[in-house]
Amino acid sequence: MQDILDRAARIRLVIFDVDGVLTDGSLYLGDDGQEYKAFNSRDGHGMVMLQESGVRIAVITGRTSQVVRIRMESLGIAHTFQGCRDKLPAYEVLKRNLALEDAAIAYVGDDVVDLPVMRRVGLAIAVADAHHLVQGHAHLCTRLPGGRGAAREVCELIMEAQGTLAGMLAHER
Repeated sequence: MQDILDRAARIRLVIFDVDGVLTDGSLYLGDDGQEYKAFNSRDGHGMVMLQESGVRIAVITGRTSQVVRIRMESLGIAHTFQGCRDKLPAYEVLKRNLALEDAAIAYVGDDVVDLPVMRRVGLAIAVADAHHLVQGHAHLCTRLPGGRGAAREVCELIMEAQGTLAGMLAHER
């Protein structure tokens, strides 16, 4: 666990996948073709606290959805990449634009399309219900599944490793 905490202490950017990580992976489609997703409010609050602690957040997702744009805007996440079946180009743009090294970046994923980025970052995290190949390439697997607290768990782990969690929780009172 000390290796994970050491890696987490260096993180300046956390990149989340959406479907299966920030949601439980379910896609709800209305008769009109409108797509709906359910996001966990505690995950969102953890993401807000992590940003307030000084760690940036980005999203790279293979699908394109208005609801993702709206949710990320509501959380103050400025770096949202949608429609990225190949996630490495978006990763490289983020890395270059934010002037970060791989060791300063964490990625949270759940499926095999996340592996190319997970193999590059300083802290690769798989949600509890991720595909077994993804779990096998992760430095850490969360206790909680995607869309059910995994993102909050990641945010709190990084803040704990960086010594900011207690202050952020005290600030919330």
